[in-house]
Amino acid sequence: MRFIGSEIYRGSSYGPTHPLRVPRVPTVIDLSRALGWLPPERYLRSPRAKPAALTRWHTPAYVAALQKAEADGAVSEEVRVRHHLGTPSNPVYPEVFRRPATAAGGTVLGASLILRGHIVYNPGGGTHHGLPDQANGFCYLNDPVLGLLALRDGGAQRLAYVDIDAHHCDGVDYAFRDDPDVLLISTHEARRWPFTGGLEDRGAGNVWNVPLPRGAGDADMAAVLVGLILPRIEAHRPDAIILQAGADAVAEDPLSRLALTNGALWSVVAAIRDLGRPLMVLGGGGYNPWSVGRCWTGIWGMLAGHDIPDRLPPEAEAILRGLSFPGHRLGKAPPEHWFTTLADAPRGSSVSPVVRDSLSTLTDRARIWA
Repeated sequence: MRFIGSEIYRGSSYGPTHPLRVPRVPTVIDLSRALGWLPPERYLRSPRAKPAALTRWHTPAYVAALQKAEADGAVSEEVRVRHHLGTPSNPVYPEVFRRPATAAGGTVLGASLILRGHIVYNPGGGTHHGLPDQANGFCYLNDPVLGLLALRDGGAQRLAYVDIDAHHCDGVDYAFRDDPDVLLISTHEARRWPFTGGLEDRGAGNVWNVPLPRGAGDADMAAVLVGLILPRIEAHRPDAIILQAGADAVAEDPLSRLALTNGALWSVVAAIRDLGRPLMVLGGGGYNPWSVGRCWTGIWGMLAGHDIPDRLPPEAEAILRGLSFPGHRLGKAPPEHWFTTLADAPRGSSVSPVVRDSLSTLTDRARIWA
């Protein structure tokens, strides 16, 4: 069991008005240590991926442009247009190369570790929108793609990638949609950017998307877990699994309109862990500092075999009380349980007819393709 982290995330921000202005990975590290869940022997400092490793999928010109953007602190109009750097979504900030390269290095390292028997958690990873020659959707590099390629390089042929972020994993889909040896499963909010990942999309036959309706809750995710995720993984028999567990599907996130609790995400993590296959869990989206910190800390607790406490100890509570959410209404009067607990109260006790119909459609498709 290994937690891959880095101090590069502490104090690093995309800018004062960007959704990624909030702390995320440092909160998870600090909470996990305050709870006694992160002894030194389980923590690994993430390496920074070298350009040669990044060009396993990204173009050399793009990697060079990203390095130059960090060195110069700005980009030309030509680079902005070609590589989508220096845009409102993908701004140039002081660690614009080092930070995503560190996330990618952690995921590539994690791939080698899970093939040696470890379960790995890299909450700084999960940047699933990145494209070969462009930044996309806050993602400058695509560490899940690089991790899947590293698994291939390590001898794992049949792979599974499961993504429960609120946004469809368009970059990973771009890389592997035509590879039948890679199982791609994505749950994401319907009719939300990047507007890909339709129910009918099959790729080479192994792409399975469940667009969730606005307001989807815990029962919907449980139904997808039992009705699609676990059966598809079992049928595929992967040599290794990467799970992207973006916290933006949690109800209080400002960039989605889903209504999941963090417990719904934890249930997916626990169920996939219990399959007993090599597993790496990544972070991803999550733009409310309290909900993402609580959710991702609970994921590490689940992976490391700890019980979630009913009430946090004072040291952990102080970390959550020390967070702020400037410029957003959710930061004005946070509810008390965001400071004192990790687990959300369950919500969403019935399965949406939309989700029920989607699962029926996908079950019929699986039967036809069997």
